[in-house]
Amino acid sequence: MRSHCSRIYLVSALIVVTLLAGCAGLGKRLESPRVSLVHLEVAEAKLFETVFHIELRVLNTNSIPLSVKGVDCTLVVNGEEFAQGVSDAEVQIPAYGTAKIPMVVYSALMDMVKGVLGAQAQEKLKYRISGRLRLEGGALVPSLIPFSTDGELALGKSDGAAR
Repeated sequence: MRSHCSRIYLVSALIVVTLLAGCAGLGKRLESPRVSLVHLEVAEAKLFETVFHIELRVLNTNSIPLSVKGVDCTLVVNGEEFAQGVSDAEVQIPAYGTAKIPMVVYSALMDMVKGVLGAQAQEKLKYRISGRLRLEGGALVPSLIPFSTDGELALGKSDGAAR
């Protein structure tokens, strides 16, 4: 009798493990979106902190729309951490489509100084923006999609555009 119960437990455990492994394979694997910085402007400058309004262009290369519930990001300029921010902007990005996401990012005075040190001699600043899109979805859609993009900021332009 005891042997029979042990077999039932073993078979039950194997079934549960198999089902869990099968469910993990049901979710769609989404590609990381292509994200670029399209706008950057100073919103407020204080003694120890600068507040920037930025705008991210998100290209959805997936075959399903993305329901973005928020985003967090870090902006690195010339290899130094420059600013960080989060946004609770809710944006729908169609399959194979694009959308802009506005954000507020914050830079400590020392981070800003390190990031733009030596910028006077350059025409462009190199940047990297990385973070995560937070998605609405069920069990079949991941809740986070990471992204990371390199680019350049042209100096001397008054429109705040990034490339």
